Formats: sequence, structure tokens, C-alpha cells
Amino acid sequence: MPVTIGGGLSFCGKALSAEQLHLIQQTTRDFQGLALTELAYTICELLEWNRPNGNPKSRECYLFLLSLRERGWLPWLPDPKPHARTPHQTRVDAESDPQSACEGALGDWLPLDFELVETTAGRKLTEQYIHRYHYLGYRVPYGAQLRYLVRAGKAPHPVLGCLLFTSAARRMAPRDRWIGWNDETRRHGLAKLVNNSRFLILPWVKIPHLASHILSRAALILARDWVARYSVEPLLLETLVDSSRYRGTCYRAANWTSVGETQGRGRMDRSGHAHGPVKEIFVYPLRRDWRAQLCGGAHGELSHETEPAGKF
Repeated sequence: MPVTIGGGLSFCGKALSAEQLHLIQQTTRDFQGLALTELAYTICELLEWNRPNGNPKSRECYLFLLSLRERGWLPWLPDPKPHARTPHQTRVDAESDPQSACEGALGDWLPLDFELVETTAGRKLTEQYIHRYHYLGYRVPYGAQLRYLVRAGKAPHPVLGCLLFTSAARRMAPRDRWIGWNDETRRHGLAKLVNNSRFLILPWVKIPHLASHILSRAALILARDWVARYSVEPLLLETLVDSSRYRGTCYRAANWTSVGETQGRGRMDRSGHAHGPVKEIFVYPLRRDWRAQLCGGAHGELSHETEPAGKF
């Protein structure tokens, strides 16, 4: 029989509140397509369940979610899958080696094909490209995620770039102020934000205006595919641009809006001290009524004049 809050339900010795249980239920129900290990990482980030060194208590959370399912709280949880025992390492092969230069006018390479990566071969190729050619490299993404290989319409249809979309950052003050969120509305709306965590144009591709064209197309395609995969309609895209390296020109050209800057802390940082590069936050609404949907009726009536000013 399910237990009641206060009747012994705790995580690592700390009692679970009704609010925390509601968030766990909502998140695991919204993202039923994720593996249990990915759900555990997502829950740890949302509830800040971390070790003193900042790493998530993912193994404890994994077992905790299983116990909640056994008690009847989370009957929709997927069956557990074997847990990887060794750290992930990207293996590189010749398939991701530099190719012949792709140059010329954008129109010569259209229409582009956005290949949703669903096969093992596609995932390995995308991972290799990001590992080898993106300045941040590849990190195993947790939470909801979709990957795309962008291919040219011109034969032999070479790969021009790739994109990785993941769950949104839990908390970013400039973004949250711009949306009009408080803690409660953020908690309920966070699942409807999607982060463009990696965007790569391959280094041998030199096609003017390609990047902004990809971003414009990708927004529409991602919105459709995210609903199909997770049964959650995304309302707002976000991304972070390293201000010391880039100006975010392609995002601006694709009508993304700059809403401020981070404090130089990583997504998993809990120390309160900046230790990384400052990044500019860009967002892109996917529906006209996105603010009403994310904030509820009272916040939905905010006009552009009353929005907090971002740093442009």
C-alpha cells in the first residue's frame, strides 16, 4: 500500500515533502519515454540532490524511484535497464574524419534534410562529430533529448552540421525574470522548455547564412518531434552562448532573443561561486501564447513593456 507523506517516505534520511513528491510524479509522467537512469539524473538536478562535491546522487535516486514504484506512487515508471559500470568514452573512427569542402551559396545546398537520430549508427556519428569538432566536446546528456544530423539536399547529401536538444536548465535568473516566473510557475512550466545544448556546423562547411537557416528550420521540426517523443508540447527554446568566444550572430539572425547572462556557474554547481565562462542566454518562443501557457492567466497578460530588461 502507498504510504502517506510523513509516514516514513524519505530520501537519504530526509523526509520527502508533498511538493517534492508532486514534482517527481509530474516529471516522471511527462517524460515516460526516458530510461530510468535518465529520469534519476533529471530528478536529482530538479531537486538539487547532490553530494558535497556537486555530483548528483543518481544511484540513490534510481533506487528511490524503484521503491516509489513498488509502493504504488509511480506505476507508470519504465522497467529498469542494465546500468553502465564504466565511464562513457567516445570512440572515434574514420567516418567522422574531415570531408571535402562544402562551399557556395546557401540555395545550392537546399532543401536541407533534418535527420532525427534514432539508430545506433546515427548516435555514434553525432557523438563523434560533437566530440571532435565542438569546442565543448561531448558529454552524455541526461533527461529528455533529441539529436539531429543536418544533411544537404544536394547529392551525395553530406552532413553539414548537427544539433542536440535536451531538458532545460533548472534555474537561470535572467531567463526566469524575463518569462515572469516565480518558483511555483517555474516548477510547473519547466518541462515545456527545451535547451539547444549543442549546435555544430562542421569545420569544412563554409556556406553563408547556413547556421541561421538551420536554427529557423530546427525550431519548427523540434516542436513537432518533441511532442511525438515525449507527449509534451515545448513552448520556449533556450541556449547559452560563450560570450568570450561568440556573439551569437546566427541566433540573432534567426530571431532568438538575448535575455541576459549567466553568472559563470555550471548547471550542477551549488557552491555559489563563479568558476566558468559567462554565457549569454538566448530564447526563442514557439507559440504566440507561450507566456500565458508558462505563467498562467495573471502572468500571461504581461506586455513587452513590462518585461524585465535583458542584456542585449
